Amino acid sequence: EDVSNELKHYKHHFKDKIVFCNCDDPTWSAFWRYFHLNFSELGLKKLISTHYDRENPTYKMEYTGGDDNNVETGIKTNLQGNGDFRNQECLELLDECDIVVTNEPFSLFRNYIEVLMNHSKKFLIIGNKNAITYKEFFPLLKDNKVWMGVNNVQCFLQPDGSIKKFGNIGWFT
Repeated sequence: EDVSNELKHYKHHFKDKIVFCNCDDPTWSAFWRYFHLNFSELGLKKLISTHYDRENPTYKMEYTGGDDNNVETGIKTNLQGNGDFRNQECLELLDECDIVVTNEPFSLFRNYIEVLMNHSKKFLIIGNKNAITYKEFFPLLKDNKVWMGVNNVQCFLQPDGSIKKFGNIGWFT
């Protein structure tokens, strides 16, 4: 619900775009699910998802249309690395995309924003609202390069199916 409630405000930004969810396992990601189910309606060109595994190589999933209702449809390709957003193969996918939409690791928020800004990427990400006080991030808000999103995020679905609730999480774009 949180993903859908926020993304409905940006629908017109996705037409003919490649969306990259570079911190989202497509087997359970709400972002992958939203974009896959709404692929045709949004007029997406391509959807790409990668995810991180601390110990093992992982994969990317790409979808270019055809069966929007089957969220398991897509081309699965193994990555050489572990899917860290800073790895070269993930940076190459970042360069291919138009817009990044994801829930990045909060502990790496500063690094993550730096990567997005260095690659001049449009984005819509979830983060801790305390980030507005970070010396690296506040100037981006002040200079009108980054904006706060519309809604707050109330809870997260965990990979094990449990739900974790938060109070100070929001969207940045």
